[in-house]
Amino acid sequence: MVNFGYACLALGVANTQMRSCIMRTATPERLQEIIAHNLQVLMQLVQYNKENNIHLFRISSDLIPFGSSHVNTLRWQEEFADTFEEIGKAIADASLRVSMHPGQYTVINSPDEDVVNRAIADLEYHEQVLRLLKTDSTSKIILHVGGSYGDKAAASERFCRNWVRLSDSVRSRVVLENDERIYNIADVLNIAQHLRIPTIFDALHHSINLPNESHSQEYWILQCAKTWKASDGRQKIHYSQQSSDGKSGAHSKSIYVEEFLRFYETVRHMDLDMMLEVKDKNLSAVKCGMIVADANNISSLEQEWAKYKYSVLEHSPSAYLAIRALLKDKRAYPAKQFYNILEQAMDEPLETNNAVNALLHVWGYFKEIAQLDEKNRFFSALDKYKSSAAKVTTVKNQLYKLAKKYDKRYLLQSYYFL
Repeated sequence: MVNFGYACLALGVANTQMRSCIMRTATPERLQEIIAHNLQVLMQLVQYNKENNIHLFRISSDLIPFGSSHVNTLRWQEEFADTFEEIGKAIADASLRVSMHPGQYTVINSPDEDVVNRAIADLEYHEQVLRLLKTDSTSKIILHVGGSYGDKAAASERFCRNWVRLSDSVRSRVVLENDERIYNIADVLNIAQHLRIPTIFDALHHSINLPNESHSQEYWILQCAKTWKASDGRQKIHYSQQSSDGKSGAHSKSIYVEEFLRFYETVRHMDLDMMLEVKDKNLSAVKCGMIVADANNISSLEQEWAKYKYSVLEHSPSAYLAIRALLKDKRAYPAKQFYNILEQAMDEPLETNNAVNALLHVWGYFKEIAQLDEKNRFFSALDKYKSSAAKVTTVKNQLYKLAKKYDKRYLLQSYYFL
């Protein structure tokens, strides 16, 4: 069985934006306020994941601003210990496996000793978060090998030397991942096998940065599987797709069904956790779970359709009608067809007439209850959009404010306002 997860943020889930601050304003009082907010957000995300049967989630490294820096003088580990424990219990209750992924500047193979020291401190911060949540060693910290600095062999040896400087608690959590430029999966496995570190196979990075040895993706995934011990939990891999309009290695806006299913055939017989690295985050995690579900019923697709319907309508009225027709058969479960039509619709360029049609459909929720000044503001904004004097988001914002004011949950839980 394969579990699907996503990283850090959830789209369409109200009040789940992490906060931060700049160094100049990072006073203990300000940090206390931000950390309290961010931990509340994390709890909401844990609850969302439980409700949506998502069992894999990456916690943002920004949870504690300046978590590994001397700038943060707040004793946050002690002050928020009870909150961390409460969230940890919710994580366990949700059967949620969490991880963290330090940023690109956390490099332990740098020739600069100051960089290495900061990297070690940052890894300790990430381990502290996972320990305060009372997670076990199956909750991992994902790390890249680092740079080559003109001599990849020497840089690899430096990684091995600095590895022993990490605490036992950090080393029990760190896993290595191949990257798209320097360390391919064969390079990473050489280091990981020597140091006995679990290895994550990143499919997109692999497609860009192939080893000299020509083997299938399945071969490399199975080689990585050998590095995972029972105490490390299920093998993890990363899956993403190349953006059609971004630089090499840029993630796509969504996980596209047909390409995903081709890859899924490689791993469907394995027990592993698949982290989806994609711009639409939880939306793709739900999508992939729905597509590969062995048994499901039409109501789950109808619930998905309720969230997407006005977004589809503004892009493609024909797709809107096609999905409505598709979901009429209550005995069927056409998940693949549903998402194929959805993807095609969302990739169509936005045309003014279609956008206006969707705006007026949504306005229908308010036309009988809106006050006169609200009606005037909406139609004024709509006229400006029609004449290209305003953006569609300006009109949508009018509707979003009304949805909040009049508590139209159906709209607020949809993806129309994303």
